[in-house]
Amino acid sequence: MNSIAIVGAGLGGLACARVLQLHGVDVTVFEQEASAAARPQGGTLDMHADTGQVALRTARLHDEFRALSRPEGQQMRALDPRTADVVMDELPAEGDEFRPEIDRGQLRGLLLDALSPGTVRWGRPITAAAPGSLTFGDGSTADFELVVGADGAWSRVRRTLTGVRPEYSGVTFVEFGLDDADRRHPELAALAGQGTMVTKVDGRALFAQRTSSGHIRCYAVFYAPEDWATGLDFADTEAVRANLLTRFAGWHPDVLRLLRDQDGAFTHRPLHVLPVPHAWTHTPGVTLLGDAAHLMPPLGVGANLALLDGTELATALATASSVDEAVRAYETGMLPRSIETAKACATGLDDLLSDDFRSAAA
Repeated sequence: MNSIAIVGAGLGGLACARVLQLHGVDVTVFEQEASAAARPQGGTLDMHADTGQVALRTARLHDEFRALSRPEGQQMRALDPRTADVVMDELPAEGDEFRPEIDRGQLRGLLLDALSPGTVRWGRPITAAAPGSLTFGDGSTADFELVVGADGAWSRVRRTLTGVRPEYSGVTFVEFGLDDADRRHPELAALAGQGTMVTKVDGRALFAQRTSSGHIRCYAVFYAPEDWATGLDFADTEAVRANLLTRFAGWHPDVLRLLRDQDGAFTHRPLHVLPVPHAWTHTPGVTLLGDAAHLMPPLGVGANLALLDGTELATALATASSVDEAVRAYETGMLPRSIETAKACATGLDDLLSDDFRSAAA
């Protein structure tokens, strides 16, 4: 029998695998995507000193993280959507590294590079899970001492423990971007600053975040019914742009240039969350971490908690007298923490679209 199986090569699963290997524990990560480069890894993450950075220290990767991170990315700017005037511009103090930014792809690459070759089995989707067992897309099965569901929002492993599924939050995100912004879109790059810029009013918001490559990743965020995009073809960039410009009508032209000058495609990301509280009855042979355990609104805590979950679970597995004792100890700490954080995030989702600019920086 193999030792530990982690389903999903996201941040939490990789952090768990890294710490297990530091302790000499046999672990395999199964990932349905064909390779690490199968899809873009998203924008930038703020790593909190009391959660994500704690996990990176446990993984002995904090120095490497600091070399890639951007403390200047903690800048938070807010614009009046009707005038484009800057109404808030908070710069990090010199030496402030409480929430430095790092590109998600860079952080994932850092974790992948720290694993032994062959740890991640790419192109290995699972079709079913049971305590201590996985069924793969090719029909084969394998048994393990523990199956860890790190497989995100629509986790298959979660079904082993709970029938709960994510629910639509009533808020939708449309993602888009500006390539090589300093050279091609200098005025918009100046608006965005070095970190995050927000402009919002009446339940609508535009966010812009700078990444390490000079790309600016943007999000149009608004309340909408789940079927709001029925009939809208997201492959038709001009149709999506026209729809969004109508939704944000009356905003200052300089702000709307984020939409007008956008490069590439728009991506629809309706926001789903797990109900609060979300917990399960302890079951030997299986557990969850990250979004599989506690899918929350994207308010700057998800990646941090996933990393902390992964490293705490791995540490427990490496030090407890049995696998089941380790999982019980992990769940005893993780579940109350995630429930309290999820409660705060549920309230914070409305704050995200409120007219209070400071709530966007939480």
